[in-house]
Amino acid sequence: MKKIFFVLAAVTISSQLHAQQDSATSKPLDEIIITANKFPQKQSFTGKVMTVINQQQLQNSLGKSVGEILNEQVGITVNGANNTLGANQVLYMRGAAFANTLILIDGVPLNDASAINSEFDLNTFPVYQVERIEILKGAQSTLYGSDAVAGVINIISKKAGKKSFNTDVNLSAGSFGTYRANLALSGNTNKTAYHVSYSHISSKGISSAYDSSGTKGFDDDGYMQNVLQGNFTGRLSEKFTLRLLGKLSRHKADIDAGAFTDDKDYSYNILNALTGIKGTYEYKKGALNLLVNYNYIERKFTDDSGHTGGFSKYQQGNYKGKTLFAEIYNNYSFTEHAEILTGIDLRRNATNQDYLSISSFGPFKSLPLSSDTAHTSQFSAYASFLLKKISGFYAELGGRWNNHSLYGNNFTSSFNPSYLVNEKVKLFANIASAYRVPSLYQLYSEYGNRELKPERSVNYEAGLQFTGKDFHARATAFKRNIRDVFIFYTDFSTFQSIYKNEDRQEDKGLELEAGIKLFSKLNLSANYTYVDGKIFTSTPAGKDTSFFNLYRRPKHTFNVNAAYQVIPQLLISAHLRNVSKFYEPRFAAAPLEMKGYYTIDLYSSYRFSKALSVFAELRNITDQQYFDIRGFNTKPLNFNTGINCSF
Repeated sequence: MKKIFFVLAAVTISSQLHAQQDSATSKPLDEIIITANKFPQKQSFTGKVMTVINQQQLQNSLGKSVGEILNEQVGITVNGANNTLGANQVLYMRGAAFANTLILIDGVPLNDASAINSEFDLNTFPVYQVERIEILKGAQSTLYGSDAVAGVINIISKKAGKKSFNTDVNLSAGSFGTYRANLALSGNTNKTAYHVSYSHISSKGISSAYDSSGTKGFDDDGYMQNVLQGNFTGRLSEKFTLRLLGKLSRHKADIDAGAFTDDKDYSYNILNALTGIKGTYEYKKGALNLLVNYNYIERKFTDDSGHTGGFSKYQQGNYKGKTLFAEIYNNYSFTEHAEILTGIDLRRNATNQDYLSISSFGPFKSLPLSSDTAHTSQFSAYASFLLKKISGFYAELGGRWNNHSLYGNNFTSSFNPSYLVNEKVKLFANIASAYRVPSLYQLYSEYGNRELKPERSVNYEAGLQFTGKDFHARATAFKRNIRDVFIFYTDFSTFQSIYKNEDRQEDKGLELEAGIKLFSKLNLSANYTYVDGKIFTSTPAGKDTSFFNLYRRPKHTFNVNAAYQVIPQLLISAHLRNVSKFYEPRFAAAPLEMKGYYTIDLYSSYRFSKALSVFAELRNITDQQYFDIRGFNTKPLNFNTGINCSF
């Protein structure tokens, strides 16, 4: 009866009216994008593979996290997205490791200088505060530097609308004692604009670890997040615009000791402060941009785990990371057919870290890291030349020179040709190299190696894109080769461990996506992803051996969405996600095969007026028990309902 009640609630209560329609019938070739070349242009002007999650799609996803939204996109898998709130989010784009996808906020690279691989935590982005998300696939180091190996994800924050004053309120509640609230104030005049918002999320959650026996009484792992974000834009003259950005977030969560292992006293607390300034000077044939951004992260893990019976009775880890990013870039149009982008950037990273563990053998304290010694800097110069609208032919040719304070120089390049057969059909092929620099932990920790070189990669992709009045589709094939892969090596004769450059990685795959509008009210969209890969290692005899290593990444993933406009005010939709079997790594044993799974979600929205709407959603309506990480729970049948007001 509970399931029937929730289904009825989902189709009778509802948020934004046209989001699913836009998702299925938008015209990608006409869409204005920023991330592909760092300045606004139509998607038809580039051969790069772009996916845009627009504001109306995000409005239909207010009960989800950014990780859950990305998990539904072609070419992306996010382990932990469907676990309890606050769980570790591990993103794989086209099968690549998380550290090979660069996260941006408003075009500025983000990383956590205190993390092992420098990955930035996706939990810090409330959906309420996001205007749109642009996903750019393939090697993008020419424009964005380190980590842009598989692609970049640009999370663009909300800005002021057209009104002189506006207030937005979003409230929702759902399963597991989960509550979300957001208050945003914004205004716009001829010369100034501002947007300030506060977002709160709290949840009692579910147990992070899976109780395989069902009798151990694992406790629920709660979560709380508070985020204050704001931006101010001032037009100081007819040609010069200045924008200020600030974001302060704190989130804390209860976590467990590991797979199948509960822990009632283990938690983390993370503070992130981000501030930046951007100045833009526009002139007749282009624009000059200056960006300065500072990112501070403080992570604290505390585990008073005496009750678990484990080796350690108490643990505490403190990790602080500081990143300074500064960039100047200029785009200049020689003619309507030729344009050049040039730029330089500077990046400085530093970290402070200490770890304490107490066991029956006494205390252990790791060698602390200090920002006085654990720091690096990079200086880069890049250029990209664009040809466009020459008998339907478009091309981009670019390169980047990078100088790292420890290992020295490296260079990357890219070539992105495309051809518009007509207004509906585009052919494209991309060849680009990329790189990833070692993290501070890999360089300076007790396992660090200051002789590490950057990982180097080459990406190939080709495809076809079609856009019609009521139908669009795209097919993309890709291949990626990475050399000097970072590995964690242990010498079993001495039991000493160190990070090394050694292996090479080869990945390949296929992405298919399409959307169609039927009978004016029904919209269908679907995507399919295939990924495969293997790593090559050298044996003591000097021969190469290879094996599949894309663990926790299914070879086949399929998403389909159907949306039906019942009446102008009422929208209902359904989403199916199907994942093939995958493999879980195990220490000193063969990988374990994990079963594939599927989930079905329902959503409905009802708009009373332009200022007021309500929504409800049901997720995993068949109550599937499945795992994307062995030994950790995913959410069973759950619901969320809420209200959106604007005045």
